[in-house]
Amino acid sequence: MRQAVIQGETQRDQFRAVTHEFAKFAVVGVGGVVVTNAVYDLLYSHLGLGPVTATTIATIVATITSYLGNRYWSFRHRQRSGVTREIVVFTVLNGIGLLIQDAAVAFNAYALGLNHDRLASFIALNAGIVLATLFRFWSYRRFVWVGCRPDSGG
Repeated sequence: MRQAVIQGETQRDQFRAVTHEFAKFAVVGVGGVVVTNAVYDLLYSHLGLGPVTATTIATIVATITSYLGNRYWSFRHRQRSGVTREIVVFTVLNGIGLLIQDAAVAFNAYALGLNHDRLASFIALNAGIVLATLFRFWSYRRFVWVGCRPDSGG
């Protein structure tokens, strides 16, 4: 019985830690979405770049912002595995996330022919962001910031 209670407390503590980490990740992510949408709007709507090119550049800008927010806030309590390795793995995983976003935008623009429908373009961009975000959260926890030491209250 005592073992079951301890295991239940451990699972509850793990759930709390993941929930807390995800909440911080979500705040950083919302900032990244704002950056992505603002840069995309500037490049696509005002400067006339193509939808996939605009998405790619906007995502790269947001990725830099998100890396800093995640490294120094969301996942700061996790051990570092080496800055170079961390940045390389983060970049590769964000590249995969970018491909997910680009696929959603390209499908909307080229397969559905909605390239000139501004609302459809932003819906596709943000649908791609949602799908890529799910992949990113899972992959960051699994491959970028893997080791965890006790939370220092942050």
